[in-house]
Amino acid sequence: MKGTITKRGRASWRLKFDLPPGPDGRRRTQYLTVRGSKKDAQGKLAEQLAAVNKGTFVEPTKLTVADHVRSRIDAWHADGKKKISDYTAGRYRDMLRLYIAPHIGSTPIQRLSIADVETWHRTLLTSGLGAGTVRNVHTVLTRALRDAVRHGIIARSVAGRDGETAPSYAPEEMKIIRTDELDGVLAKLRGHRICAEAMLALFCGLRAGEVLALRWDAVNLDEKMLHVRATVLAINGQAPMTKPPKTKAGRRSLTVPDVVIDVLRGHRRRQLEMRVALGLGRPEADALLFPDTAGGLRRPSTLSHDWRDADVADVRFHDLRHSHVSMLIDAGLDPVTIAKRIGHKNAKVTLSTYAHLYQRDDGRAAAAINAALGANPVPKSG
Repeated sequence: MKGTITKRGRASWRLKFDLPPGPDGRRRTQYLTVRGSKKDAQGKLAEQLAAVNKGTFVEPTKLTVADHVRSRIDAWHADGKKKISDYTAGRYRDMLRLYIAPHIGSTPIQRLSIADVETWHRTLLTSGLGAGTVRNVHTVLTRALRDAVRHGIIARSVAGRDGETAPSYAPEEMKIIRTDELDGVLAKLRGHRICAEAMLALFCGLRAGEVLALRWDAVNLDEKMLHVRATVLAINGQAPMTKPPKTKAGRRSLTVPDVVIDVLRGHRRRQLEMRVALGLGRPEADALLFPDTAGGLRRPSTLSHDWRDADVADVRFHDLRHSHVSMLIDAGLDPVTIAKRIGHKNAKVTLSTYAHLYQRDDGRAAAAINAALGANPVPKSG
């Protein structure tokens, strides 16, 4: 490949060089403008020719960061093999709208630099956005830039392994309700509007979305069983919806302790009495346990809000699920059984999430690992 340099102005040079023939076999020529000295232009031409010879040359484009990320989210959402869910696509679009587009969205993707990404991180963090959220947004940008490299839009990514990495993040400390605190918590919960929902999280380990997706045909009060079939998702700007659990393990059946059965019986009785008083009659068999005032799905965030208002304990609603796992660990249940009950993909996930709870008793930690790995003895050598 060859090229030429033509002076256009006082410190402006036009580069002209050949590209490999196109699909139709016709000759292609590329033009670039370089500002600076002739030596700068010569260096740029040599760089471009080397890239053409190596097959790493990227043709100029005016595509912006925001337009590229938007198109990739649409592609991921539609991809049959790597498809992301409606919920995930909604979250990614929110991240693009709120955190990417306002700051680096208008930047041409080929001009985005490591310094730009570093400044972007700093801007988000100083605005009060949590490091965990910044990491999640960074992941979306990194994935989109990786696709840009794969599609020949940019030569290398300026985010991720080859560029600016995500900011460090220390997860929020997990808080649990200790066994000796249960009586006080139950006393405060009794009669509160969030009692039944909280009991399902605390004593059955259900997630907020799973609690709100429960329907009466999935609960057998006589046999003391419930079946988790779905979870509620809430995407900004859209009505809540249900979807199957993320993994096959999330769809599960579990036994319900008597204390929760009693609360659910009382909840159902009050629900029936209210419907009769309103002249609505008996609910359908698949009616929601915890609908909104119109009988529809509630957003999981309403549980967090109601839980804070209840002021029962200094933990988040999701920490009730963690507290349930803590009770099971203290009771000596193996991680395989715990994983099945709370809907983890496998026992390794449980051990990874709750390792610090096992560390309170080193002997129990070793026993848990043995159970998770099948406790296969190591063959003796010699």
